[in-house]
Amino acid sequence: MPDTVSYVMTPRPVCVPTDATLVHAAERMRDHNIGDVLVVSGDVLRGIVTDRDLVVRGLALHADPLATTVGTVCTTSPAVLDPDQPVETAVAMMRDLGVRRLPVCDARGVPIGILSLGDLAVEHDPDSALADISAAPPTV
Repeated sequence: MPDTVSYVMTPRPVCVPTDATLVHAAERMRDHNIGDVLVVSGDVLRGIVTDRDLVVRGLALHADPLATTVGTVCTTSPAVLDPDQPVETAVAMMRDLGVRRLPVCDARGVPIGILSLGDLAVEHDPDSALADISAAPPTV
């Protein structure tokens, strides 16, 4: 079994431009049944915004979701993975940084995938509760 990030990651991540509104990001998350979108300028990664960010950094601070941009609430310059890195490196990064997902970028900084705890569980611990939850079809 290959042990590189490219083998385990989810390819073709959903991206939005830095000037997309919170509503637009939320709609993309809903439409793709995901909890995060990558924030890009052109094709280059600039940040990541999660459903939690939309609530805690946006709505809870009374930001107007139709006017506030993801660029103002996203985590900028997130840690990224190279597709050829070992999965063990990704696990260590997630543990050290306390994050549940990491963007995967090519040498130019263009997002080509995203690696989540769910991806790791499905691939490396398929009998775990997290793998069962992550592999289940969406209920919404």
